[in-house]
Amino acid sequence: MLIVSPAMIEKLFTRIANYVAHLAGLPSTFAVCFLIIVAWGASGPMFGFSDTWQLIINTGTTIVTFLMVFLIQNTQNRDGTAIQTKLDELIRVGKAHNTFIGIEHLTESEVEEIRRKCEQAAKRHDTAVKKATAQKRGSKTHA
Repeated sequence: MLIVSPAMIEKLFTRIANYVAHLAGLPSTFAVCFLIIVAWGASGPMFGFSDTWQLIINTGTTIVTFLMVFLIQNTQNRDGTAIQTKLDELIRVGKAHNTFIGIEHLTESEVEEIRRKCEQAAKRHDTAVKKATAQKRGSKTHA
């Protein structure tokens, strides 16, 4: 008897999602889909532009879209989490504030407040650097 664990299912789904997302982004995939649409459109007169003819493309595109939403969202979620984890590690080992780790779990308004404070700190820093540079130039011209 074959026992399938949740971890095995997750790994299989991840492999399939990555593969399908990769294929979906290829120019050749776009070309094939475009040709399918052109062939469907060209076949319209042959089928008298019937409801069945329209239903075929509508059903096909709806099914593909429905499935792709979940596969692409899964890929995006993993990519976002991986990038966030890498950034958290850079913050942790660098001179940045560790309080920034995990801010992706805050509300939008809380993150916006942090962003505003960071921008203000950056402007203060830029002003201080410009002032120090101007003072340094001024002392060189007097020397």
